[in-house]
Amino acid sequence: MNRILLMGAVCASAIPALALAGPAAGQEKAAENHGIVKPTDLKWTPIVKGCEMAPVSGNPDADGSPFVIRLKCAAATKIPAHWHPTDEHVTVLSGIFAVGMGEKYDATKLTVMATGAFGSIPKEMRHYALSKTASVVQVHGVGPFKVNWVNPADVVPPDAKPAAAKKAAEPKP
Repeated sequence: MNRILLMGAVCASAIPALALAGPAAGQEKAAENHGIVKPTDLKWTPIVKGCEMAPVSGNPDADGSPFVIRLKCAAATKIPAHWHPTDEHVTVLSGIFAVGMGEKYDATKLTVMATGAFGSIPKEMRHYALSKTASVVQVHGVGPFKVNWVNPADVVPPDAKPAAAKKAAEPKP
């Protein structure tokens, strides 16, 4: 009988210890995968005149892989009509950003997104944007993240001279 009581006491004291060890072991594994990305860690790449992109987490090019990227745009930067093969989820981190839906840029159809605003754009939906002020926008989704321009002639290259940028931004008849 004493032996049964002793075994019961050992088991009763071991269960809470195991319960505490379980989460601690899981937390250690999570801590190994935990990461903090500082704004100064980001590697920016120009994508269009006045706008840069930086990966934050994951690989946006990998099929089926979750990713987070950021766009940093100067005030008055227009992003021509384009689409993506996957859903796009957008959060404005700073500034005022505006988005419109359609095959070509139309300033009258822009919806303003102030700091903190969130929007979802389904895959293959044609859309365009305007950075009304200097802004930072975070995009997350599942890769591959690709930009398909509706009309590549509308895209102002990052290294375009001011005259070329102005000409490309003008509406076409």
